Amino acid sequence: MAGTGNMSSTNVVTLPSCSNATASHAGAVIVSGSYGGKYNAFNAAKWGVRGVIMNDAGVGADNAGIVGLPYLDQIGLPAATASAETCHIGDGQHTLDYGIISHVNRAAAALGCVPGETVRSCAERMRAGTVPVAAPPPITEGTRVTLRAVAGKPKLICADSVGMVRPEDTGQIVITASHAALPGGRPDTLIPRGIYAVFFSDAGVGLDGAGIARLPVLDADGIIAGTASAASAPIGDSRALYERGVLSHLTSAAVRAGGAVGMPLKIFIDLLLAAPEMERRL
Repeated sequence: MAGTGNMSSTNVVTLPSCSNATASHAGAVIVSGSYGGKYNAFNAAKWGVRGVIMNDAGVGADNAGIVGLPYLDQIGLPAATASAETCHIGDGQHTLDYGIISHVNRAAAALGCVPGETVRSCAERMRAGTVPVAAPPPITEGTRVTLRAVAGKPKLICADSVGMVRPEDTGQIVITASHAALPGGRPDTLIPRGIYAVFFSDAGVGLDGAGIARLPVLDADGIIAGTASAASAPIGDSRALYERGVLSHLTSAAVRAGGAVGMPLKIFIDLLLAAPEMERRL
């Protein structure tokens, strides 16, 4: 039996994101819907967990979907990723129920965890692990910066996590390097309805299109939105998404604004900022 957000009798906990981990999860094995980058690895490890399983987000550019695994080897914390093709990113319970392991770190391999086994089996093996004594090394990931702020135009904001999007971002352009999934398949409560435009990583799209599931919701609200291919720029790095990202999926509003699949994200943002009708929308 596994709990969602609470310790269970088997000490295996499912969470939509590693950002949801708290001190109450100390000693647990966490099965998270997060992608397996350093930011999420850090957010799990800082609470003294016994092991963590995340989503590989299609691995993508610079191995960004799995770089949290060798990072956690630095403190001997068992970690693994589930293939995005086998379970829904953003949904820890779906990952536990259906996920198949794609990558393991050395600490997890020492417990017998292997690619190709079920997430549930891997989580059970991790229960035999020990909580690392050392704290996770500091990271530089997980930042929010304003790249452009010109009078009469929306600000251009880069936020490495969708959790860094703020209610006051109404009217702005935000690039978040998170996936475009709906955590646990629940309604979107993170993106302000009045946001001017918002962009994500497609996280390799994955099973049932989970990595882009937020786009239809934004489309229904008439919001300019899209995803950059995880193969073109590393998930978790919003500035890299801006500089290197190539658009893979778009809302209808984004297409009407001149966006197209295969267009560099930076070029599309330049078009948006140059559009004369922008002032009328603000």
